[in-house]
Amino acid sequence: MKKLVIVESPAKARTITKFLSKDFTVRASMGHVRDLPKSKMGIDIETGSFLPEYIVSADKTKVIAELKKLADKADEIILATDEDREGEAIAWHLLAALKIPKTKKTPRIVFHEITKEAIQNAIKSPRELDRNLIDAQQARRVLDRLVGYELSPLIWKKIRYGLSAGRVQSVAVRLIVEREREIEAFNPVEYWTVGAHFETPRGDKFFAELAKIDAKKAEIKKKNEAEKVELDLRGAEFRVAKIDRKERVRHPAPPFITSTLQAEAARKLGFSVKKTMMLAQKLYEGEDLGEGLITYMRTDSTNLAESAVKKARSVISEKFGKNFVPSEVRKFTKKAKGAQEAHEAIRPTDPARFPEALKAQLENDAWRLYELIWQRFLACQMADALLDQTGVDIAAKNYTFRATGQIVKFAGWLAAYSVGYDSDEEAAEDSEKLLPEILENEIQKLLALKSEQHFTKPPARYTEATLVKKLEAEGIGRPSTYAPTISTIQTRGYVEKLDRALAPTDTGKVVNDFLVQHFPKIVDLQFTAKMEAEFDEIAEGNSKWNAMIGEFYKPFHSEVEKKTETIKKEDVVNETTDEICDKCGKPMVIKLGRFGKFLSCSGYPDCKNAKPLDKKQEAAEVEMNAKIAGQTCPQCGKPLSVKRGRFGMFVGCSGYPDCKFIEKKSNSLGIKCPDCGKGEITEKFAKKTRKKFWGCTNYPDCKFASWDEPQKTPCECGGIVVKKLGKQQKLVCLKCSKEKKIED
Repeated sequence: MKKLVIVESPAKARTITKFLSKDFTVRASMGHVRDLPKSKMGIDIETGSFLPEYIVSADKTKVIAELKKLADKADEIILATDEDREGEAIAWHLLAALKIPKTKKTPRIVFHEITKEAIQNAIKSPRELDRNLIDAQQARRVLDRLVGYELSPLIWKKIRYGLSAGRVQSVAVRLIVEREREIEAFNPVEYWTVGAHFETPRGDKFFAELAKIDAKKAEIKKKNEAEKVELDLRGAEFRVAKIDRKERVRHPAPPFITSTLQAEAARKLGFSVKKTMMLAQKLYEGEDLGEGLITYMRTDSTNLAESAVKKARSVISEKFGKNFVPSEVRKFTKKAKGAQEAHEAIRPTDPARFPEALKAQLENDAWRLYELIWQRFLACQMADALLDQTGVDIAAKNYTFRATGQIVKFAGWLAAYSVGYDSDEEAAEDSEKLLPEILENEIQKLLALKSEQHFTKPPARYTEATLVKKLEAEGIGRPSTYAPTISTIQTRGYVEKLDRALAPTDTGKVVNDFLVQHFPKIVDLQFTAKMEAEFDEIAEGNSKWNAMIGEFYKPFHSEVEKKTETIKKEDVVNETTDEICDKCGKPMVIKLGRFGKFLSCSGYPDCKNAKPLDKKQEAAEVEMNAKIAGQTCPQCGKPLSVKRGRFGMFVGCSGYPDCKFIEKKSNSLGIKCPDCGKGEITEKFAKKTRKKFWGCTNYPDCKFASWDEPQKTPCECGGIVVKKLGKQQKLVCLKCSKEKKIED
């Protein structure tokens, strides 16, 4: 009997083939095979059934044709797509696209890991397709299509063509916009701290900070108040008033789920959410080593298989010692509503597969992610860490200084894993500071008093890690949606990355304000979370998807029709200003263009005067205009003019679009290319990612390229020195590999 096994990716197909006999043929569907048509809504709105009209995707016709031939010859078609709702829906779509007759066996198998044991057990324990899971996924797809295809055309009319709105993406943008406005509205408050450097009678040094004045919390707001404290303490005696010692127990964090893996990989490895999921997929499929290295990476469950925990305890005992194995097995429960407890957390498929043994076989970033997952899994099954925490109060007159420190008494799980932090402040609060031997009632020698000025800080911008954390906390989205949501809002120009933080663009702010004002329900956090809860109810068989969609759509559609008639475009995209046009005397307004906000004459199109909104940018434009005054286009002879594009200002022909001449910007560093010696090193940008790099002007004859910034000063050997960026910045010569510190 020939059996056809259908999975989603070719890598997974190749890995699974190794575990099955010749009776099995394993092929990949290459992901989704059917979807709604792009050219129209594709949903039956008129009858109120909301039935979707699915079509085979254009890029999958060849795949379907090949699978159809194999399916016709097979006695049994085994559907082995991913174990989540999306995987269930893909399996269902495959049956429809391949037109499999109901008489033919089509068992559904699921597995958490791609290992020989897991695959063979899955083959022995097939089940039917779960219609409730399919309906839940279908409800999500239909709802997202209704929101997107009704709101997006309205945004095109009232703001700008090409923009879009989405149920989850718009909520994510709202969070980022509101955080940005909190930052903009923040007024820093000045405060001062007074620190003291002491020396014990035994010659050991330590630091303490002023904690209390007259037994109340020390609050010093001005410099003169800090100076008064320093003056009062001149010649004072500093005596140890109290020493608190207590044992602190630290429990390990649960094993990774999708959101926590994405967050921790961002904190500790600097990976984007998209990159983390791409690498995790590779580790799950395990093509490089012939079997999967980790369990399924789209999960919100912290459950662990008993067999995996048993292996982990054995590895812990062997690697760290028996005292690192807790007396009882640790079990974690996911409190969030809707967590799919039938799934497992993300863990290594074999805890005995040590990261160091795989380093030569894996690409570096994939290896680093595996190491992180392995360490976190082992740590979650290790004994608690015990710390001795000490607090010392040092009194002088009516002032009390406080010194704190902690010593690791027993490392426990800390021997395997260190926690990542979202900010330097969090890390500093939890850092281990050792205190020397200090005795109660003992007088300490004051070495120096130091007062420092500080200002309260605004809330930090969201990073990909903290945004995922926020979305999960609010119940918005599910494991499979975090990465595409964050990718989408950046691709569509609503959000940009600034030093790893997410900041809204002008376009993002305008679209968000439009939705908040006119469709508050769509971008309401509680409403969006409620929708997710309803999908969960459908998945559990407690409600019907058509009814849920109908309840949402009727009032939503009515509101869209109403707003289409009542909203005026100029009220959305134009903001009045006090500035007067210097060409025609009419008021200037702020408009939204393709590349952000700018000042434009309200008399447009009769007067086409426009200026950058940013004063610095305006000054730069004036300076650039002065430089090109009188210059003409080398192609058509018309005057050159300064223009603004997606990547800043540039010089082009004023005769555009008839003449499309653009003056190429020279960013040459004045350094001869080390490879060909003919061209010079110049600043360039990658076409797809727009990431900056340095290459040779003699391209394509010379293909020298460096992602690291070349320095103008050469090495002693004559080679080019580049600046390596990262946590430990350094200068390295490309010729002799000599390293230098940045300070040099």
